[in-house]
Amino acid sequence: MRKREKEKRLKGFRDFLWEEEGMGTVEIILIIVVLIGLVIIFKTQLRSLVEKVFEKITTDSNTVME
Repeated sequence: MRKREKEKRLKGFRDFLWEEEGMGTVEIILIIVVLIGLVIIFKTQLRSLVEKVFEKITTDSNTVME
């Protein structure tokens, strides 16, 4: 009886391992395409935001150095 239970659990574990699939290449490519599209759409907004952040960092670091 114990051996059958063990075999049954082991079979269930094997089935679980074979059923589970990770992300495929197509999904990863779609995510990358969407991210690139968002960057292209919001390019000017992102550029201005990054410039403002670096300006703020530069001015704040200058005040600390003085």
